[in-house]
Amino acid sequence: MLDRRDFLALAATAGLPAFPVLVSCGSEDAAEEPPVKAERFGYGPDPSQYAELYRPPRPSRGVVVVIHGGFWKAAYDASLGRPLALDLASRGWTAWNLEYRRVGNGGGRPETFDDVAAGIDKLADVPDLDRSTVVTVGHSAGGHLATWAAARGRFPDWSPARVPVTAVVSQAGVLDLVQAYREDLGGGAVAAFLGAAPGPAYRAWDPQQQLPLDVPVWCVHGNEDVTVPVSQSTGYVEAARAAGARAELVELPTDHMDVIDPSSEAWARTVDILGDL
Repeated sequence: MLDRRDFLALAATAGLPAFPVLVSCGSEDAAEEPPVKAERFGYGPDPSQYAELYRPPRPSRGVVVVIHGGFWKAAYDASLGRPLALDLASRGWTAWNLEYRRVGNGGGRPETFDDVAAGIDKLADVPDLDRSTVVTVGHSAGGHLATWAAARGRFPDWSPARVPVTAVVSQAGVLDLVQAYREDLGGGAVAAFLGAAPGPAYRAWDPQQQLPLDVPVWCVHGNEDVTVPVSQSTGYVEAARAAGARAELVELPTDHMDVIDPSSEAWARTVDILGDL
């Protein structure tokens, strides 16, 4: 049996699945439920402009947009989000595992932002989908994009948002781009992503400068994380609350990758957050 690290490494290097993907569900009556099927939807001409839709085998509890991390780099892809999407579907959620252009394959500023906005808005074209609850769940750089997506409608380039975000779960997210730039997180990842030093233009890209949000944000973060320090979440939550927004910190004794391990306590806490919405 694969251990957690082997499982995550395999997920990170796997190619696109042959569709449909089948997976058994985690409920007690799984044997009586049909398997989860994945469908692929394109939202643009680039090979990275697509999402994988996982419908639950019973009435949906809402839509969860899964946004993978990897410091916005092309070396990391949507295979990181696939185990989470499958687990969410088995729990009754409709999962939208979103891929986007990244630094090294046509992404960066503004392309990555354009793709996340367009990829979420593509949900408006998916038939038989209840979009009254749309939660973005993102890890690391995906946590940045998941939180940014909730504010995207404020800016002319991404307004109006056809599919508004109703809540955010940031998993070890990079939420303060100015501080991340100063601390050289990811070996200059912010500079490579944005192509600019901190300045007034960061307001359109930086969640820390987009407070208060109109939707609640949960920050799930390990205090043993040496890749994205927990201060990225603690600072965001403190500033959000001071601005009158609803923000919650879930700090756990774990590391950067635990939060996207479907067998971990950190993921269980994310599932509990979603269950309380």
